[in-house]
Amino acid sequence: MAAPIGCERAQNDCQLGMQVQMAGKYFGTDGIRGRANGLITSSLALRVGQATGLTFRRGEHRNRVVIGKDTRLSCYMIENALVAGFTSVGFDVLLLGPMPTPAVAMLTRSMRADVGMMISASHNAYPDNGIKFFGPDGCKLPDGTEQAIETLIDSDLSGKLAGSAALGRAKRIDGVHGRYIEFAKRTLPRGLALDGMRVVVDCANGAAYRVAPEALRELGAEVITIGVEPDGLNINRDCGSTAPQTLITKVREFRADIGIALDGDADRVILVDEQGQLIDGDQILAIIAESWQADGRLAGPGVVATIMSNMALERRLEAIGLSIVRTAVGDHHVVAAMQSLGCNVGGEPNGHIILSDHAATGDGFTAALQVLAVVKRLDRPASIACRRFEPVPQLTRDVHCANGAKRYAEDARVIDAISVATRRLDRGRLIVRPSGTEPVIRVTAEGDDPELIEWAVDSIVDALTEAMRR
Repeated sequence: MAAPIGCERAQNDCQLGMQVQMAGKYFGTDGIRGRANGLITSSLALRVGQATGLTFRRGEHRNRVVIGKDTRLSCYMIENALVAGFTSVGFDVLLLGPMPTPAVAMLTRSMRADVGMMISASHNAYPDNGIKFFGPDGCKLPDGTEQAIETLIDSDLSGKLAGSAALGRAKRIDGVHGRYIEFAKRTLPRGLALDGMRVVVDCANGAAYRVAPEALRELGAEVITIGVEPDGLNINRDCGSTAPQTLITKVREFRADIGIALDGDADRVILVDEQGQLIDGDQILAIIAESWQADGRLAGPGVVATIMSNMALERRLEAIGLSIVRTAVGDHHVVAAMQSLGCNVGGEPNGHIILSDHAATGDGFTAALQVLAVVKRLDRPASIACRRFEPVPQLTRDVHCANGAKRYAEDARVIDAISVATRRLDRGRLIVRPSGTEPVIRVTAEGDDPELIEWAVDSIVDALTEAMRR
């Protein structure tokens, strides 16, 4: 859970302060993630399966878990270990194979499983892997449930295993790709097709390499593909939402109307207009919020975003009578706020977009379809239809922090640097936080003065770097 440290204040559209994101022993901001055969070993995965099964074991019925994966080589190892863990505590296992994370969440709910698991490290390179968790409602787990699983992972489970006759079974499920494709298509307005649109889709050699191109073709689009030849080692390599240059080049080369870049497990998306300009998660939030507001579909007071969303998004939404509620980084924080406030649109600038009318977690592909629907209905180029505001200058720099964030949080020189930068930024925003998925501390500043933004980030990075040396 995120907790503010140091000075934090609001002044008009200004939020300044330092935020430290605390994590458990295994769980970060999105499940468990680390180097395959480093943190993420087969023995850990087996215990994760056992601990999760014991946490979700209910009643006398045959408990079931749905397990999906992306295309990393290490997914085979982790999948088999999870199967062993779950079956050892009496769970039947339904194996989906390579499927997007949002598809696993959807199928967990629709197949009435007790729990769902996705084996993926999302946008990370292939040496990393991870495990994401979904409750029977398709939502990510609350902190308390994660803590209960962590406690069990490190405890003696020998007395809690199933008897010989109560062991679980495992089987692979056919036809799940078609189920997700139909689900994604139904998120579009009835009768709307993509006939006449030329779309480049980059699947990052990841989990959506089959379903995304097929769904676009079934909707009538002309589809050019990138990143649809996974080999276990090339997921997210020079492709996908974190490396969109190949997509930009292809969009210009084929004179496409729009480009879609998913990440390795397709729970986030970045778009590219016909000129090759990026359309990030903040723009996507504005596009969908304005469209749904016009259609009378937008619920709640506005949009839920994180502390990382650009101030210009906030100003744009306020101009059309909508508010923005900011949460800590992590889509489960966004989902929790959406549920509390009754909002149905939320997300992050990295392209995690949650549309709760359709799904309980981020779904990069269905978010992209909503934007394509707007472009189609407006019958205007994506560069016009999708550019809702000009972002204010924002700069983020990373400081490698292999030993965690706690040691710098109380460093007097770091706190002083943050305090000085806070005062000078005035109407800007300053965020210092450790990543929940990588061993880095991220320093972000934004405001209307780019030189002041650069100075603020540099001064804090220098203080952090010095603190790491001591």
